[in-house]
Parts: sequence; structure tokens; C-alpha cells
Amino acid sequence: YGGMLNAIGLQNPGIDVFVSRDIPFLKKYDTKIIVNVCGKSTEDYCEVVERLADQPVDMLEINISCPNVKEGGIAFGQDPKAVEAITREVKKHAKQPVIMKLSPNVTDITVMAKAAEAGGADALSLINTLTGMKIDVNKRTFAIANKTGGLSGPAVHPIAVRMVYQVANAVKLPIIGMGGIQNTEDALELMLAGATAVSVGTANFANPMVTMEIVDGIEQYMQMHGIVDINELIGAVK
Repeated sequence: YGGMLNAIGLQNPGIDVFVSRDIPFLKKYDTKIIVNVCGKSTEDYCEVVERLADQPVDMLEINISCPNVKEGGIAFGQDPKAVEAITREVKKHAKQPVIMKLSPNVTDITVMAKAAEAGGADALSLINTLTGMKIDVNKRTFAIANKTGGLSGPAVHPIAVRMVYQVANAVKLPIIGMGGIQNTEDALELMLAGATAVSVGTANFANPMVTMEIVDGIEQYMQMHGIVDINELIGAVK
């Protein structure tokens, strides 16, 4: 109920296959390519970012919710000094705009957003999944082998709206809002809270057409309310 709880890691074929196979495939289409970059250390992130520097990629989304192994398992995204430091390092190696993806599993999201801004981020995306747990009462054990997992879907949407609003009023960077978007209304909520763009994840599992439906729905909303420029909606609620 309420969404999805997952602990599958960050499944991907690796940078070599992505560059040789996936980028040429994506370039067949009239679309932008945003690459989500993860790693276990600052060196990992910078190595991947360097590999992508000369590739036809439009933007880099740096996923700093991964555990930082060298720092005793703390996620980069839960320490403002680490957020600022990794943002600054990635920016030294990146040729594309850098989006820092923030973790919601913190006391004050605005502290992390300000740290990313100080490090030179070009944009922010939030929120990533919330840490959750499910116990199988019949087996009396954890439903997920990892014990905890990332919670996404409708249950996290009000938290995403609150955090996007807080961050939009704390920094000057554009925000990609995400978290539990199921329909046009959810997407508009995040935009009114301050998101420049939105991203849909979990809803695709239930409805693969959902993003197209949301795009059409936003257009209909604008026509219905006589809105010519979508920027009129971004951060309109103060």
C-alpha cells in the first residue's frame, strides 16, 4: 500500500556498455539524455563524469544517496560538508550541467541544498527515496533481505512537496521535483511549490503511459486557466 519498497541497488550495465550501446540508441530519438551517476567514493563519481565529458549527454544527475564507503558507510547526502565537497569535485571534471540529487533522509533538507549550491551545482533534484522497512508477520522476518529499502510512490508525495517548497525558498537553483507523482495534479503541485521540472518514477510500473498523460494534462490545465507561460506556475504558491 502507498507505493513501493525496494532494495535492488542501482542496477545498470556499467559505463562501458552505456557509452557503447545505450547512448547511440538514445541518440536515435529527439530527446535529452540525463545520466544518473553513482559511486562508492569521490573518485568513482569523478571517473564516470570524466568518461561522459565528451559524450553527447545533456546533463549529469549525481546520486549522492549512495553510502560513502571511505567515510564509514555514511551516505554523502547526509553530511553537508560531504555534499559541498563532492559537488565541487564533480564540477571540476564535468563538461555538462551538474544536477545534485538530494536525500530526504536528513534533519534539514535546506542545509543540504545550500551545501550543493555552495559547491557549484547547476540544479538540484529531490526527493530520493525515504528509508522504510516491512516485516512479514507470518514468517516473523524482514520482507526485504536488506532489512531496509527505499520507499517511493504516493505515500512520499506530501513529503516531496514540502521539501521542494523549502528548498525553492532557500536556494536560487532550478529544481527537478520528484516523489510519488501519479498524475497531472501531483506534478502541478510540485511545480507550484517551486519545481522547474518534474520526474516520474514509480508510477511507470503501474502505467507506462503516465508521463505522456501528465504532459497532456498540464497543457489542458494551462488552457483551462488561461496560462500562456508555464513559468507563471513555478513557485506560484508562497
